[in-house]
Amino acid sequence: MRQSYFSIQGISKTFGKFTALHNINISMEKNEFVCLLGPSGCGKTTLLRIIAGLEQPNTGRIMVNGKEITSLPPAKRNFGMMFQSYALFPNLTAAQNIAYGLKAKKMTKKEIADKVSEVLGLIDLTHIRDKYPSQLSGGQQQRIALARAIALSPDFLLLDEPLSALDAKVRLKLRREIRNLHEKIGITTIMVTHDQDEALTMADKIVVMNNAEVVQVGSPQEVYDRPNSPFVADFIGAINFFEPNHFAGLQQEQNGLLAIRPENVHVVEQQNDDEGYGIRAIVRDMEFRGSIYRVLLQLRSDAGELAESFMTIDLPVHQATRLRLSKNKPVWLELPMERLISFDQAKMAK
Repeated sequence: MRQSYFSIQGISKTFGKFTALHNINISMEKNEFVCLLGPSGCGKTTLLRIIAGLEQPNTGRIMVNGKEITSLPPAKRNFGMMFQSYALFPNLTAAQNIAYGLKAKKMTKKEIADKVSEVLGLIDLTHIRDKYPSQLSGGQQQRIALARAIALSPDFLLLDEPLSALDAKVRLKLRREIRNLHEKIGITTIMVTHDQDEALTMADKIVVMNNAEVVQVGSPQEVYDRPNSPFVADFIGAINFFEPNHFAGLQQEQNGLLAIRPENVHVVEQQNDDEGYGIRAIVRDMEFRGSIYRVLLQLRSDAGELAESFMTIDLPVHQATRLRLSKNKPVWLELPMERLISFDQAKMAK
């Protein structure tokens, strides 16, 4: 059996009576980009601190390339870490901030200068090398903090909510830059985030956490298309949940709780029995979102009565225009069988 480059084995952590982590098991490969994703308080930052050596677990171990590092101090783990707060020294220039950690490595002045120039070039900020943090934008400060972390040539890069303090447009730009930098230098990266979009766009592998446990591990497409629980389905992307017992066609084929993503629901003006199961609905609201309309629909039962169930769908603007959608218009919804996600309620109750 092939050994993973990095593995977390049976890690648990308590603070008094509070369980922060319970039996965490994760493996990853060299140069992989992994996101620890979950709501606030689920344990992801505690796990990152244990990986970095800033906390010790109660049980379990951490293995890197076949060697255990669980009890090693942070300085001997060769991790670069970037925090939510940039933690730059305000009295040092950008170049001096990057050079700070290199001095402890007993490098010559020329080696330090060359390394600083190299990483400033990587993040395309050579022109601000002599500016102080107060003279930099939030995005520039974050990139300097990133440059400082990678200047040490670490085996791992640990990122703790690195983009949460930035505005939306800067955040979009910087997440592309971090991902491109990761691919350019080939560094194994673990990032904590509660932002589903960051995880979906940046990660090779997503580790979804909730209530101190890992609930699903997979590629972004796997956890989005095949969530293993209603929690994962609801946490990552928009989703519609419903039970099949209101709709005769579905009831014959499906049991338990069903779900479908808004973009996978088809809208037609009359039922088409060839492509899926038709559900009657009425348009209740339409929200313009640029390239799409997000449409809220109230469902009807097979008998035609209005149900207390609603469904959200995403339609391209041109399609909504062609269908002449408007409030209170009746429509048929088709749910392609291959796009339905089914959750076994018996397993969920355990």
